[in-house]
Amino acid sequence: MIFDRKPVMVQVTRKTVHNPGFVTLFFDLAIDFQPGRFIMVWLPGVDEKPYTISYHGPERFGITIEAKGRFSRQALSLSPGDWVGIRGPFGNGFDIIPSPHVAVVAGGCGMAPLAPLVERLDPNLYFVHGARTKDFILYPQRFAVKRHFTTDDGSLGHRGFVTDLLAAEIRRRKDQAQPQFDMVYACGPEMMMHAVFTLCEAHGILCQVSLERYMRCGFGVCGACVCSDQVVCTDGPVFNSDQLQKMTDFNRTALLKSGQPVALSEYVSWRCQ
Repeated sequence: MIFDRKPVMVQVTRKTVHNPGFVTLFFDLAIDFQPGRFIMVWLPGVDEKPYTISYHGPERFGITIEAKGRFSRQALSLSPGDWVGIRGPFGNGFDIIPSPHVAVVAGGCGMAPLAPLVERLDPNLYFVHGARTKDFILYPQRFAVKRHFTTDDGSLGHRGFVTDLLAAEIRRRKDQAQPQFDMVYACGPEMMMHAVFTLCEAHGILCQVSLERYMRCGFGVCGACVCSDQVVCTDGPVFNSDQLQKMTDFNRTALLKSGQPVALSEYVSWRCQ
C-alpha cells in the first residue's frame, strides 16, 4: 500500500522502549517498502516529519524515534491506540548487493534505516555499530549476524570510531589477499558517513549512504531538502559513490526551515531544538 499525498490515519498497535531516548512504534499495516526509503509521519497539531521504516513485515511495520526536539519528544509519548497520519513511502532505498563481501556501518540512530537492510543481506557481511555508550546501542539482540561494536566511552567493544574498525578490516583483507568489499553501506552522523566515504574512495570501494535533511513534502516539490544539486527526498535519501563525489554540500552545508544555507554543525544544532 502507498499513501503519497494525503496522510492516512493509522493506530499505534505496539510500542517498544529501547532506552530513555529511543522507542519504536509499530503499526499493523502492509506497506510497500525497500530498505532505506522513508515515510512522513504527522502528529495533528504538532508537525510532520520524515522517519525511516526500521521494522518491516508482510502485515506490520515500525518506526524508531530518537528524542531530539519537540516533535520527537511528543512522538515518544504516544501509546498503543493513539493515532498518527502517514504518507509514503518515498525516496530511493539501498541497492542490495547479493554478495558476502559487504560491510554495514551504523552510527547511533543510523542503525534504524540499516536494520531492514541487514536482514536482507548475506549473513556473512561485516557489521559495525557505534554509539555514545552501550546504553545507546539499538536492537542489541535483534540480528543473527555478528556485530562489532564501538562506543565513545569504551563501555562496549572498541573505544573510538566505527571507521577505526572498518579501516582495520580493509587492511586485513588486503594483507591476507582476501576479497575486498564489493559495497559498504553506512548511515549515522554525516561526519561519520563522510569519513566512511573518504575511506572507501581511498581504497576504490563503492559505498552507499543515507542522508538526512529537513523535509516538508517528501516528493520533491518544496526544495527544502536540497543538497548540492540533489533533492534528498526524491534523488535519495540513499546516495552512491558516484553521486557523493559530485555533492559538494555533503558534510558541509544544509538548509534551515527558512531556506537559509548554514554550516552542517549549525543545522544539526537547529534540528535538535
